[in-house]
Amino acid sequence: MTYAELKTALCTFNFSERDRLTLAQVKRRHRDLIKLHHPDARGVETSIEMQQVNDAAAVLMTYLNSYSFSFTEEEFYQQNPDERLRMQFSNDPVWGGS
Repeated sequence: MTYAELKTALCTFNFSERDRLTLAQVKRRHRDLIKLHHPDARGVETSIEMQQVNDAAAVLMTYLNSYSFSFTEEEFYQQNPDERLRMQFSNDPVWGGS
């Protein structure tokens, strides 16, 4: 896979390269696009659009399945900002801490 292929797949799914996406969001968008372009839903031949959507999904899933995840405390709090705030202010008496 090339970066150009990844960008094309993102464009097909109406995502930006700056979006922070979850696997669930990609799967949901794939399902929505398949429903939109399915021949039974539109009543016309849409095999080209269906193939483009499925090809884009394959590229995105390949990228996501090969992505390395970080389990550092810093990354955890970046991914879970509510928990970061709770930890930051849990002992502050102004915010109800002890």
